[in-house]
Amino acid sequence: QVQLVESGGGLVQPGGSLRLSCAASGRISSIAAMGWYRQAPGKERELVAIIPSYGITNYADSVKGRFTISRDNAKNTVYLQMNSLKPEDTAVYYCNAGIATMIDPYRYLEVWGQGTLVTVSS
Repeated sequence: QVQLVESGGGLVQPGGSLRLSCAASGRISSIAAMGWYRQAPGKERELVAIIPSYGITNYADSVKGRFTISRDNAKNTVYLQMNSLKPEDTAVYYCNAGIATMIDPYRYLEVWGQGTLVTVSS
């Protein structure tokens, strides 16, 4: 019924920048918090940044000052601007959101995107 589709991943050199996008589509009634997670090879998935529908954003300590999360509620889209990238930022980045559908507008479903690979290497 609803899905999240990420884009913007790729290969970048250390110190470079990338911007990830994640668009929600389907019969959407409302979207609560939206966030980005990542999973590096051999490691568990971790929170990168999260942004509520209205309010203060939250970041992992490892990305504070380098990454910026934002959202466009009119487009049902969340972005992750990543600057000063490091090799340790290499991971598959996943979008996550709490979405209520037209069918049941009072129940929020946790929805995940398919992931987009970010590789930071020279």
